[in-house]
Amino acid sequence: MPTDARLLALEDVATQLRIDSVRATTAAGSGHPTSCASAADLTAAVFFDAMRIDPDHPRDPVSDRFVLSKGHAAPLLYAAWAAVGLVDRHDLTQLRQIDSDLEGHPTPRLPFVDVATGSLGQGLGVGLGLALGARLARTDARVFVLMGDGEVAEGSVWEAAALAAHAKVDNLIGIVDVNGLGQSGPTMLDHDMRTYQRRFAAFGWRTVVIDGHDMAQITTAVRRATRGRGAPSVILARTVKGKGLIGVEGLPGWHGKALPSDAAEKVVAELEQRRHRLPAPPVRRPRRRSLAKPIVQPLAGDPLTGEIATREAYGHALVRLGEADPRVVALDGDVKNSTFAEAFMQRFPERFVECFIAEQNMVSTAAGLAAQGFIPFASSFACFLERAADQIRMAGISRSNVKLCGSHAGVSIGEDGPSQMALEDLAFFRAIPEAVVLYPSDGVSTDAAVQLAASRKGPVYIRTTRGKTPAIYPEDAAFTVGGLKVLRRSDRDRVAIVAAGITLHEALAAHDELAGDGIAVRVIDLYCVKPVDVAALLEAGRACPQGVLTVEDHYMEGGIGAAVLEALGDTEVRVHRLAVREIPRSGPPKKLLERYGIGRAAIVTKVRELM
Repeated sequence: MPTDARLLALEDVATQLRIDSVRATTAAGSGHPTSCASAADLTAAVFFDAMRIDPDHPRDPVSDRFVLSKGHAAPLLYAAWAAVGLVDRHDLTQLRQIDSDLEGHPTPRLPFVDVATGSLGQGLGVGLGLALGARLARTDARVFVLMGDGEVAEGSVWEAAALAAHAKVDNLIGIVDVNGLGQSGPTMLDHDMRTYQRRFAAFGWRTVVIDGHDMAQITTAVRRATRGRGAPSVILARTVKGKGLIGVEGLPGWHGKALPSDAAEKVVAELEQRRHRLPAPPVRRPRRRSLAKPIVQPLAGDPLTGEIATREAYGHALVRLGEADPRVVALDGDVKNSTFAEAFMQRFPERFVECFIAEQNMVSTAAGLAAQGFIPFASSFACFLERAADQIRMAGISRSNVKLCGSHAGVSIGEDGPSQMALEDLAFFRAIPEAVVLYPSDGVSTDAAVQLAASRKGPVYIRTTRGKTPAIYPEDAAFTVGGLKVLRRSDRDRVAIVAAGITLHEALAAHDELAGDGIAVRVIDLYCVKPVDVAALLEAGRACPQGVLTVEDHYMEGGIGAAVLEALGDTEVRVHRLAVREIPRSGPPKKLLERYGIGRAAIVTKVRELM
């Protein structure tokens, strides 16, 4: 146990964190000072009695990490890093200002923030990824995740808890600030500490219940948690919302409300009187060690050619990439035999994370791995990835280097029916700022998509197809982000057909049938659905009198047709569209393509209508 003097010094740190949080939020006129106050003692103990950090390099792989899952307590985080010396204390009053990186909820614009938080329930999954990354890097770094009790109602928390225990991730320490009050009233369990403990214990975690304002209890619990082996640990801290803030301590109705100036002055004055006037304990530094820099080799082997499903080509390409780059890791949601991520698992079992049927946590874990410098490829059926919409959105805000592969997209999956058919995924992923969306059509283009994804910093989505398709490209075909391929063209083309994936093959078949009737059409592979090559699309549209026809195995809204319309909408080029317009049925793939108006015959009919 720390000495009495050290405990008093830590209490002084906590007092300063409360003062800084109150001043910052009052200056901003908004924020969550009471949520900061309940966790101030916990944060002071973690930062100054447990964490080993290099303030000059907070993202160093050997440094411990701190994830503020309850991101609305951002002023507390900024105050803690100010106490460490990484933030100028005078800048804290610029909280929430448009030119300040001290935002309302943390983002990686700050060097000490690994991922954006604030959408509750995601921090534990991110922490799991960070902890797994430390394990892969063979460091002894620990990861501390501070959660609020309200967010523990989120299912994604328990997805992360289950996987962390299953994988015996003992360098992960969760801390739950159980202050009993949510935004609009009491939390689900209020201060029922026994139930919290039983739930985490049932998931396989080491648990301890403490008074979250007793510094001796906090430091003892944290030190024991960092020494735990074979299982993750969670500290369940009973706290009081607004602790130390006279006039609001323990009262409902103060969530997300800054104190008025006069009330803030009184609170700060009272807190100042509590000081013991002791200097903060020095920050613990990590043991320096030289980590081998990953050596990236040239790709060996060749992409798969011939008739093959792009989902299978994805697995093969991922293995090729993994052999060349040790930073590549793979995650899957218990469909690895369908996404073919199992090929990577068999070749690199230590770099594969089976996340089971818990896609939200899979994406958060991937974001944590990316924050540790790895290049994670996470795969599932495309429709199941949509469950993780918010986690993907937050990865976008973080500019996380996460790569997602969605297989079994569209009606072309066949008899499994509409619940398995992703028909909204392109719209969703296109809406993520700065994300790249790739839709390959054969083995060679799939291999290229995987390489492009790995070389591109930031989120990338690859859409793959269930059924086998013929080869289109030679092994040496070149692809670029933002590119397209013109596969058929002539000086007599009447319509430019723009397609990708499965409908590209239908477009090629339609081209041949129309050519037999003397109708020339251009066929374009829009393998990069975002960003699109606007100039090339415009050139094709202007060259074809009847304009552009888009064909996609996706709903009308937000997919390939929408991307082309956005590119050409302000021009004279006419854009016509074929897409799935209703909830589909089960059936053979070919029949479904025709029934929903995106197969060869439907394309031929539409082109003839346009003549």
